[in-house]
Amino acid sequence: MIMISSKEVMKGLDELIPNPKCELLYDKDYELLMATVLSAQSTDKRVNMVTRELFKYSLEEIRDLDPKVLENIIKSVGTYGRKAIYLKEIAFYLLNDYNGIVPNNREYLESLPGVGRKTTNVVLANLFDEPAIAVDTHVNRVTKRLGIASDSDNVLEVEEKLMKFFPKNKWSRLHHQLVLFGRYFCKSKKPLCNDCPFAKKCKAYQNN
Repeated sequence: MIMISSKEVMKGLDELIPNPKCELLYDKDYELLMATVLSAQSTDKRVNMVTRELFKYSLEEIRDLDPKVLENIIKSVGTYGRKAIYLKEIAFYLLNDYNGIVPNNREYLESLPGVGRKTTNVVLANLFDEPAIAVDTHVNRVTKRLGIASDSDNVLEVEEKLMKFFPKNKWSRLHHQLVLFGRYFCKSKKPLCNDCPFAKKCKAYQNN
């Protein structure tokens, strides 16, 4: 049984995080896609440091860049060797299939190397204002602590429960709010429970 209502969560998040936005820095649509791919097993802060150098190159230049040079640029993010391959292949396919433009096409995006459902949700929500909730480690943690999802749920099950719990027209905004709430308030270690509007109805808080 869920102890908290969607209206309570939305009200609390609006008070804590009234102007949510993606913290990945980008100017072009493909830059958001690549930054989100790089963010797996890394932090947005670290990714922004890497992309400051990476995005000096055009999409064509990234496609043609020597893999070792690309690896050196992004080596401070996790699994940089694999991600360097992903970036070059993403650049190739975007240029070949859509003249370098990121399309509003979930099936196509999820077919790209290194791009899964979470990355696609981030891209669709930010670039095209499509209703989507991307479940990263922060969203997953917050959702389970609030009892909206079960501890045993996988990320797809968490996403499905969030989509049922919240109104569709709020999904994209809530995605950013939940990410930021998990990043700065409901942290993995030493969460700021005293500053949390949901503490009294939080399963994790009650259990501890």
